[in-house]
Amino acid sequence: MYGKQTETAIASLSRLAEVWDGGKTRLSAADIADQRGLPKAMVAKILSTLSQAGLVQGNPGPGGGYALARDPKAISLREAFDLFEREERSSNCPFGGGVCGVGEPCALHTRLVTMQSAVRKLLDETNLEIFRKAVQEDGLIPVAKGIRPDAPRESYRAPASRRKAT
Repeated sequence: MYGKQTETAIASLSRLAEVWDGGKTRLSAADIADQRGLPKAMVAKILSTLSQAGLVQGNPGPGGGYALARDPKAISLREAFDLFEREERSSNCPFGGGVCGVGEPCALHTRLVTMQSAVRKLLDETNLEIFRKAVQEDGLIPVAKGIRPDAPRESYRAPASRRKAT
């Protein structure tokens, strides 16, 4: 659905949303990285980009750190997505290499259009408030770094490719 930079941006923004108190609480890039199990250098770079885009505010030095620049309700996932991704608008058809929209729709056409519409809706209609509410009101406790459940739930990620033993 999206790349590593976007995933890291959303993970960082979600952590800042979880502690949102009007911007008083600030977290360092290292804190966010540790709490989300992400590389510190990558989180620092992503936070810099988010700051330049006006999504977070950063203060350097002791007592500094990052906070959301706006209320979590006012920041959509789309804003983070658009910083790091280019929405694919290809007209190539995966079925036979033709051009989508010419002739009869391919066997996958309706499913692909439905999936793309659902992703656009998720990005446009989901804001960071979902993370603030989950932690502050619903009592969700994020899983600590390195903890793996005994019975993992279904992931939103595509399954890992299967390799043949040689």
